[in-house]
This record gives sequence, C-alpha cells and structure tokens, in this order.
Amino acid sequence: MSKQLSPQQVVDLIESQADIIVPIANGEPIQLLDILEQHAQELDGVKIHQMLALRDRAYIRGELEQLRHVSYFLSGATRKVYQQAKMDLVPNNFHEMPRLLQKATKMSMIMTVASPMDEHGYFTFGTQADYVAEFIGKVPFILEVNEHMPRTFGRNQIHISQIEGYVEHHAPLAEEQVGEISDMDMKIASSIIGDIENGDTLQIGIGSVPNAVISMLKDHRHLGIHTEMLPDGVADLVNSGAIDGTRKFTNPGKIVATFAYGSKKLYDFIDGNPAVEMLPVSVVNDPREIAKERNIVSINATTEVDLYGQCASETVGGKYYSSSGGQVDFARGVRFAENGKGYICMPSTAKGGSLSRIKLNLAPQSVVTTGKNDVDNIVTEYGIARLHGVSLAERAKRLISIAHPKFREELMFDAKKNGFLL
Repeated sequence: MSKQLSPQQVVDLIESQADIIVPIANGEPIQLLDILEQHAQELDGVKIHQMLALRDRAYIRGELEQLRHVSYFLSGATRKVYQQAKMDLVPNNFHEMPRLLQKATKMSMIMTVASPMDEHGYFTFGTQADYVAEFIGKVPFILEVNEHMPRTFGRNQIHISQIEGYVEHHAPLAEEQVGEISDMDMKIASSIIGDIENGDTLQIGIGSVPNAVISMLKDHRHLGIHTEMLPDGVADLVNSGAIDGTRKFTNPGKIVATFAYGSKKLYDFIDGNPAVEMLPVSVVNDPREIAKERNIVSINATTEVDLYGQCASETVGGKYYSSSGGQVDFARGVRFAENGKGYICMPSTAKGGSLSRIKLNLAPQSVVTTGKNDVDNIVTEYGIARLHGVSLAERAKRLISIAHPKFREELMFDAKKNGFLL
C-alpha cells in the first residue's frame, strides 16, 4: 500500500488545535505548508512551531485565523511580523528545543523535507537533524520528499514504517547569502587564528567573520568540527587537509553538526559523505557533550557589549532581530571543557562608525544573550579582550582597549564616573 498522500489526505491527518513542528532552514516543507494554507478553512486552531522560517507566508503574517506561527528564532520572514505583535516568539537555548517542545506543545505532527527513500526503505532528513530527529519513532511524521535533498548519515534516518505518509516536491535548496569577507572581518579573524592550535575542534557560527576564520585555517592540521550549523568553508578545509577529526574526543574522524546551511557546494559535499554526522541538537549543543571535546574552540558573533561583558546578540538597537540560538550552549560548553576557548566577535563600531558597539550600558530594551559569567573572549578589529577570571574593573579596561580609538576616552570617563574604575 502506497504512503503517498493527496492534499486532502494530509489535511485529514491534522486534528483540531494541533501543534505542528517544522524544522529549521531547508527542512521547511514548501508543499506541505502550501497545502495547509490552501485548506486553512478546514483547519481549526492549528499552531506551526518553527525556528528560522525561510519564506514569507500568509499564515506567518497573521492573515489566516486557523493557522498561527510560533517562532523560536526570528528571520527575514518573521522579524517584521513579530515587531507588529502578530506572532509569538518563545525564548530558548537551542539544545533545549526538543524538551521545550515536548513540554509546551502537544507534538501532534512533524512535517519535514527528506531525501528520497533508499532500497532499504529509509529516508534521511539531509541537511537536518536539529530538534526533529529526536522524535523519530515517537511522534507522527509527514515527509516532503525532495530529490535535491542530500542523503546524509547520523541520527536523521527514518523508515517508511515510521511515517504517516509523504508528498513529493522537488526544488533546489535555499542557499545562504553571505557578504564578501571584508578587511575588517580579516582583522578580527586574524586575532583568533593565533589561538587556534593543530588538533583543536571548532564550532563556527554564521557570518562573515567565521567565514574569514575558515579562510585562514588551511595550513592547520588535524582540526575537528563539532558545530550546530555546518558552513560552506568546511569542505575547503577538508580538501586542504586541515580537517580530519583524528584528535577529537567524541565521534573521532567525524564532522558533527545538527544542520547544514550554505551553498550547493556544501550540499554536494555532505551528500553520501560518511564523514559527516547529523545529530540531534540535544546532543550537538548540550554543554555537557560540548565539554567532552577537551580542545573545543567556539566562534560566534554579537551586536553590542557593555563594560560588564554582557552580550546582546539577538537584539539590534533594542529591537528583536533573531533569538539566542546556540551561542549560550557553546559559551557554557567551552567553559566546562578542559582547554575550551570561546570567542564572541563584532566590529568595534556600527552605523558607519558613528556608534560604539562597546558601551557603558546596552541600548535600552536590549536583551542579554550571553551573560558576563559565561563570556570568555570578546574580539574586535583592535584585538581580544580576555575576560574570564578577571575583575569587573579589569574587564572594563580590557574592553575599552579594543573599542574604536575615538570612543576610548569617553568610555574611560564614563567607566570612572560610574564606579567601574577608580
């Protein structure tokens, strides 16, 4: 009996007041969500839970009363809608997402993109494991089979006996749009490179600075990867001989991630590649698991830092822009690791150089993502402020030393006036 579903059969599987879980990024099932929107009049009080939605949709904009979007990480498709108070945003640390969903939702159905079924009856989630792989065999799944989705290894395979059914929709995957690496990015990256040793295991976040770091690592050897998002440059580092994972303490020889997002070059690299392991975020981002990698190096970004060392990484000028993601997961994980090192990066200024990103106080209504106790190193183009284990007064001095020179005198005056310095 075929498990391929018609649109009406998909709708018939959705109960009243259902909580539907949709994965991050390219796990987002275009055709299945189209079906839900097209048949919205037949649905009742359905919530769709997702991090980082890729596409603008009527239900996200609040135009379909039967469907409501619940976000766990804002994107270009959801940012404006949230600011208009038309949708919910749930705070979270990425590694806790499976537990949070279990606690706060009915887990009625998971809808996800999958690679085509193999001769053994297995589909894979391809670029994904994230928070949905945790529930294979435990929660009903409907798949959207896409021949462009790579086949990958790890804990993201699902057998045809474990799904309610599937639809087919074949479309190229979305690709990350990253700007060119600037001189500023290279200056920031160059400060970090000196701290990365042969044999270290890396977590590399999204953005131009992490890409700059990757571009400068080709002469390193025996590097490992344990990262939430697998970025484009990893393929180049494997080809250059920099990455082999032989000195990792967990999953030796394997490139570990919970989702992959980049260009087609990256998707081709992971397709059928046994060296790549896609594992649930509850494993990859758990600080206790991260800490098992004794020589883990974490590289992430923020938007502003105060003189305590608090990082506002999910708001811009006091307005929500994204969410916490896995920054705190890795900030805490490297703290527990034997030789762990964490770097949070940013240019020293914003708004064309008119505003310092290092401030006495964060902008009003800004949200602290990574707290002062979890921050290890802050990096700008002027160097590294090493904050772990030093006093508040010393923190302020070190942070001021990597601020843009034109703001240092003012920051020093404000620090003294407000009791940071004698």
